[in-house]
Amino acid sequence: MEWRAARRSFRRYWQLYLLILVPLAYFVIFKYVPMTNAVIAFKDYSVVDGIWGSEWVGLKHFSAFFSNPVFWNLVRNTFLLSVYFLLAGFPIPIILALALNEVRLRFFKRTVQLVTYAPYFISTVVVVSMVILLLAPRIGLMDKAFGLFGVSAPDLLGDADYFRHIYVWSDIWQTAGYSAVIYMAALAGIDPSLYEAARVDGATRLRKIMHVDIPGIMPTAIIILILGVGNVMAVGFEKAFLLQNPLNLGTSEIIATYVYKVGLLNADFSQATAVGLFNSVINLVLLLGVNFLAKRVTGSGLW
Repeated sequence: MEWRAARRSFRRYWQLYLLILVPLAYFVIFKYVPMTNAVIAFKDYSVVDGIWGSEWVGLKHFSAFFSNPVFWNLVRNTFLLSVYFLLAGFPIPIILALALNEVRLRFFKRTVQLVTYAPYFISTVVVVSMVILLLAPRIGLMDKAFGLFGVSAPDLLGDADYFRHIYVWSDIWQTAGYSAVIYMAALAGIDPSLYEAARVDGATRLRKIMHVDIPGIMPTAIIILILGVGNVMAVGFEKAFLLQNPLNLGTSEIIATYVYKVGLLNADFSQATAVGLFNSVINLVLLLGVNFLAKRVTGSGLW
């Protein structure tokens, strides 16, 4: 019966199914098929023997990574950097969206949106270059400013204690405006009758935000939070690698940069794949766990 219904649906809406084939083929070819190559994490990969002809070694590369002295440092650096960005970066777009939603002067509102949204289109390389020009000793703008008072600026780029702050806040500056657009779209979908009821009840702006706006965007915020926690171990490689130097390596060496160095620079593809697979499994477990908790607590989730 279901097969007959599916056939009728396909005959009636065959144009829509045809449109679906293109993105479906993209995901199959470029996402799912390459996943089969992750088997080299369990092999001593040899270019000569190929992926399927290489010797099977089981969990050898995982054991080597877990026993590596840098293992806990990599996990700690990746986890702390991601959690720091999640805790600092998650509420700021919400606050920005709520504030813009209360602005009645249209010109000012559009100007703030443009100023906060524009950095999202700047490439990571350019953002890092701007950070370096601002903070670099001897040539940076901060050094010039300190020089006016006859003192030299601290080398923030070379201090491992400042790496996370530079990474997180430059990333928030770049992405907060873009993320706020999502919440503003959610605010636009709130039933206007709720605002009218709040106005009739004499609610102040703050109470309207607390009892109408925040509950209205809560499902969207929960989904974004779940996705953020699911990627807590998947810190962006580009900015971490570009800001990395021998002086701040103690906090800037994360799993993504380690995989790059082991896999591409040292050509140890099996070890790099094992580390990457371990990272992906941790992200999957976190995603499933947070989605389960969100469903139990709020009733909203990804599925």
